Amino acid sequence: MSSSTLIDVPDVFAASYGTQGPEARAWLVELPRIGGEFLDRWRLRPDGPPAHGMASLVLPVLREDGTPAVLKLQQLREETAHTATGLLAWRGEGVVRLLDHDERSATQLLERLDAARTLSSLDDDDTAMAALAGLLARLTAVAAPIGVRKLSGIAAAMLERTPEAVTRLGDPAERRLVEVCASAVAELIGESGDRLLHWDLHYDNVLAARREPWLAIDPEPLAGDPGFELLPALDSAWEKVAASGGPGVTRTVLRRFDLLTGALGLERDRAVGWTLGRVLQNALWDIEDGKVALEPTQVAIATALLEHRSAR
Repeated sequence: MSSSTLIDVPDVFAASYGTQGPEARAWLVELPRIGGEFLDRWRLRPDGPPAHGMASLVLPVLREDGTPAVLKLQQLREETAHTATGLLAWRGEGVVRLLDHDERSATQLLERLDAARTLSSLDDDDTAMAALAGLLARLTAVAAPIGVRKLSGIAAAMLERTPEAVTRLGDPAERRLVEVCASAVAELIGESGDRLLHWDLHYDNVLAARREPWLAIDPEPLAGDPGFELLPALDSAWEKVAASGGPGVTRTVLRRFDLLTGALGLERDRAVGWTLGRVLQNALWDIEDGKVALEPTQVAIATALLEHRSAR
């Protein structure tokens, strides 16, 4: 293959990711060349149109021996700096297998999964949640490697930002909820855990595969308590949950929470506390983005867990 190989970058991905700022736009300018460079370096042949998420471009490829794979191109950021470290530690157990990688660019060559089939495609929520819970139990059974970001540091930074951030919320009830979440984190921060966390495991980050029925993708490795993993699972396919309305929403949240904590062997009050910590993290991100109200999904989940805890 020629060293001048370039790849096509979908306009919709360039437009959406370009809103992330000047560094993102500079990376997008280089992306056709970067992609072509790795096609050449790893002797890959394109095998279909590229796909993309919010922050990465995925190109189906064939390896030199004809094995299907995907080339994942993403900007090197704090969230992606240790992805390869996590994938290597998991050794493909419950997660997509890493075939090759480049640490300087965060580029990865991954086994090809069925991108058209996620856990969201399952009609039965209990079946989908049980599959996700099983993957989480396997992933969090692994100790985090040295160098992976720690939940303790992230939690400390959240507590530091909370007092100022909470003043920007317009609803007093939402301000109180954020303060309750911060109090829960303050109680747990001294024992933040050492498990290897995925950090973003929800239905759409679980794909069908050949060697296992389902495998996790797109981890953002973190060392911490498995209770910090639950919120993305709890709000998976939320539009279906919300459609059940009022008591139905609470019942679904608690049923999912019971399934997850049971599968992972978690102490429930501790898991509630770290889930509130995740609500706090999302609230702080939203406030930093200029929002003055909490995401209703987050409020519904936090409220359901807090009411259930107080009723026990």
